[in-house]
Amino acid sequence: MTETATKTQDSRQAIAVGRKDLPLSCPRPQDEVWNMHPRVYLPLEQSGAAVCPYCGAHYQLAD
Repeated sequence: MTETATKTQDSRQAIAVGRKDLPLSCPRPQDEVWNMHPRVYLPLEQSGAAVCPYCGAHYQLAD
């Protein structure tokens, strides 16, 4: 696994996303490791937060 992918998986700090980024998928197209795992869409509209089941990335709705 690449160093960037490892950093992404180990990072528990929430990634802030805006409503313009919805629907949210992980990994995001602009991520350096966009092909790290299969794309999964994360529903965070209602709770304001979501965690990717593949890599454990935490996402937080900022607005």
